[in-house]
Amino acid sequence: MLKTMDLPCGRELDFLHIPLVMAIVNCTEDSFYPESHNASAEEACERALRAEKDGAAIIDFGAESTRPGANYISEEEEIKRLIPALKLFRKNSNLPVSIDTRKYKVARYALDAGADIINDISALEDAPEIGSLCAEYGAGIVLMHKKGVPGNMQDKPSYRNVIQEITHYLTQAAKKAEADGIPPHRIILDPGIGFGKRQEDNLDLIAHFDSFVELGYPSLIALSRKSVIGEIIGRPVKERLAGTLSAEGYALCKGAHIIRAHDIPETVDFAKIFYALKNRE
Repeated sequence: MLKTMDLPCGRELDFLHIPLVMAIVNCTEDSFYPESHNASAEEACERALRAEKDGAAIIDFGAESTRPGANYISEEEEIKRLIPALKLFRKNSNLPVSIDTRKYKVARYALDAGADIINDISALEDAPEIGSLCAEYGAGIVLMHKKGVPGNMQDKPSYRNVIQEITHYLTQAAKKAEADGIPPHRIILDPGIGFGKRQEDNLDLIAHFDSFVELGYPSLIALSRKSVIGEIIGRPVKERLAGTLSAEGYALCKGAHIIRAHDIPETVDFAKIFYALKNRE
């Protein structure tokens, strides 16, 4: 049973209580959900502090949009957008911080500035040296599956058996991270809902989320307001909260440990109710 994840500077994640909520804080104006945009370091820090007050267990700062069709930005631009917000938050909070990046230089700057986890959508493919970097700092890592890159990942993706293929991929990625020196309890697996997946693939990944939990690592579900929700309920991004919570609930029933979300008060309340009921079984 997962208990805690020790992180730099004495910070930790506690898996013994409610499912953990990871708050999305975008240091960019190019996210698929306009209401999550933050135009300045001050705005991003304010949103992060508000998320902490609302019960988030982790803040996930990101400065590069990875929505379908998005183009990658330079390391310099990502650092310029990200690091001031992170430093400002660190002056005001000791809450665990995750950094959504696939770039080595950005990861090192972020860890030097007080980050605890690197959330790598490329699962160490784009910058393999991030693994040893996280081991050096005692940091955690999120390994996510994707097919292609954001600019083309939705151009006719296909799988013979999506569960088997992604389970195998994440297993190999985790073994690589362990070989780099990251202990298993600091490796978080994310099947990558919406990243090079068809609608049926996304639904299979949620319905069979226990396949990833059974690998024995902490697991993360990230489907907040995504198109997989919109295609079912027929609503635009700003009207997908109820659908998101429903799908997250199913993933929690399958054992998910961390929910990555935009809507923190609602998601935290939802997680508390889930934990209270689950504890009565």
